Amino acid sequence: MTHLSFYWLPENRALIEKGIETEFASFIESSIDSGKITLPPIPEVVTKIQQLCTQDSTTAMDVADCLVEDPGLTAAVIRIANSVIFNRRNIQCTEVITAVSRLGIVRVRDIVTAQAIEQLKNSVNLSKECNQILRQSATTSKELAATMVMVTKEFRKTESDDYLHLVSDKALLTGLLADIGLFCIVNEYYLYLENGNYLDSELALRIFSALCPAASRLVLTKWGFDADFIDVAMNQNQHNTDFDVSYLDVARIAHHILMFRRNDENIDDHTVEVDVTGADILYNLTNLSDSEFRNKIQELIRASGL
Repeated sequence: MTHLSFYWLPENRALIEKGIETEFASFIESSIDSGKITLPPIPEVVTKIQQLCTQDSTTAMDVADCLVEDPGLTAAVIRIANSVIFNRRNIQCTEVITAVSRLGIVRVRDIVTAQAIEQLKNSVNLSKECNQILRQSATTSKELAATMVMVTKEFRKTESDDYLHLVSDKALLTGLLADIGLFCIVNEYYLYLENGNYLDSELALRIFSALCPAASRLVLTKWGFDADFIDVAMNQNQHNTDFDVSYLDVARIAHHILMFRRNDENIDDHTVEVDVTGADILYNLTNLSDSEFRNKIQELIRASGL
């Protein structure tokens, strides 16, 4: 067994970190597949709606009837259906069946899941350190989601048929759920420490970052989300598409803009492949003043209704 002091030698540290990461990743994957890991504890109504969305016979009325079991989520869905981003026809609705019919059952599933996860990140009761990680994740997810909406709107402004498949509501939701697997990993870390083990927090954060895409893919796949959500979470194109610009491309442009805004020292290593329109969008949004950019982000978050 390698002596602990040798851990700090660069060649051994890298090997040990990789070993811990691989072991932890395998454990998380097998645990999710076997149902032994604690998935994000979303409301039962959300789980029922996820299950309904896997059945071809499900109707809007079925989802609406399920939704009314949770008055809080019902109110949220009606509010979001009337929001600027989701209410494309600018027609207000007051009944849940109208909201579900307008949004569609799959989009309702996406919305209630995102709403549940955002609330969970801000209300979870783990350790102070774990709570802070999840609250920071909530902030980061909102910023990414809002910036993805901003980028999507810029593509749509061109009125080119090449970008008609990109819609603001889906861009928002793929951004919000991109790191959904983080909760599983942070919860495992919390349980690991509670059992008397020790793992350096700096190393833990690096492991979280490395494992989050795989954990997110497993959760999103288990809950029936489509390939666009999984591609954004994995930061990889996992499926063939007929479009030159995908939601993953939108996410990468948005992430690059946020790195620029934060003066992230790693931005020189972050490359984005874009077409001419994408390059113009990247240039224009990085050249907004800080105050103008922050105002746009806040406006889009409010406009989402989430």
